Amino acid sequence: MNDFIQNESLEISAFQLHQFQDLMTKLFQCCQERMQYQSEKFNLPDAELRCLLLFGSERYLTPKGIAQKMKLVKSRITKIVDGLIKKEFIQRIKDPEDSRISLLSLTPLGKKKLHEIIEFLDEIHHSVLEQMAPEQRKTLLINLDLLKASMESVKELMV
Repeated sequence: MNDFIQNESLEISAFQLHQFQDLMTKLFQCCQERMQYQSEKFNLPDAELRCLLLFGSERYLTPKGIAQKMKLVKSRITKIVDGLIKKEFIQRIKDPEDSRISLLSLTPLGKKKLHEIIEFLDEIHHSVLEQMAPEQRKTLLINLDLLKASMESVKELMV
């Protein structure tokens, strides 16, 4: 009898499957709405905004490096980078070691814009966590980490 209860609790019910799918869809929609809002707030297309965020921990990036991080083709990155250069948020610098390579770095205006974006994201995420009791936050973060790891392991199976 105990084995039956244990096996039953290991199975994924149709209800759990649909609840998970529904929650993932709603979370994704919520994230898309936030991304749309922040694009409008900062007057930047989403791709340019995400590209700027890549500079948060980097002094210099190459177009190839950006393409890899954003998982986009180099021609698309060229358009994104050109848009950010036109807005004077990033600049091209020739690599002193290899003149064939262009390094990209933030301008002072780009650093200011990036700081504003990061500040906004911090406020949004703080507000979300503020809705929960401290113990719920801890549980949420553990479970989100588990979800991320599970999704990454399934993604590896798809390749």
